[in-house]
Amino acid sequence: MPEFTIETTYHLPVFRHRTHAADTLDAACRAAIEDDSWDIAEKDVDSSGPIHVTGIWNGAHAAYMGSSVQIPPQFDEPVQRRARHFEILLGLLKILFDDINAARRPSPDWLARSAWAIARGEAILGGDPDPEEPVDPPKPSHVLVRLQEHRVRDAIIAVLDVDSSFQGLAPEAVTDDEVHAACLSIATTMDLSDAVGSAELQAALSAIRSAQRRLASD
Repeated sequence: MPEFTIETTYHLPVFRHRTHAADTLDAACRAAIEDDSWDIAEKDVDSSGPIHVTGIWNGAHAAYMGSSVQIPPQFDEPVQRRARHFEILLGLLKILFDDINAARRPSPDWLARSAWAIARGEAILGGDPDPEEPVDPPKPSHVLVRLQEHRVRDAIIAVLDVDSSFQGLAPEAVTDDEVHAACLSIATTMDLSDAVGSAELQAALSAIRSAQRRLASD
């Protein structure tokens, strides 16, 4: 039976309480961080971090001497695993942001990488191994309607121009915050299920007719 030397670690927080006089809160925090004196430090045993693996070697009593073995990710320190995954998610978000600004659809590669990142995030939360690549990306979805605030602003002008019940109210009196809040309210409360269902049915019929024409021409 193989033998492995496993190094496990947990982090024990050490804290101190010290008063700092400063002009601002930021300056006080900076002074506290830069203070090198820890003579009044105390250990916070109740807040110690989770036990995690920090080294693996082949053989018995082989720490730092035998051949090392890569640590399976599910046994890595959880906070470090989450921090590394944050960098991946940030990179994917930047790519998506650029695509949105350029009015481009996300690429299939981005969708595949995002599907893997989601699966890895769930694995991290569950303390499970990283998923194998690739992960099947979610099926494409399509935006049927988009509520745009600048179009709402145009509608405000049109309504105030013809509706006498709002007499005396100028379009510029309606703030951007009010437009934004109204859009959020409508987006979360308006029921478009009938319209979506109708669109799905029409898309299904269109796909069926396309398949029928293709098979008839073979």
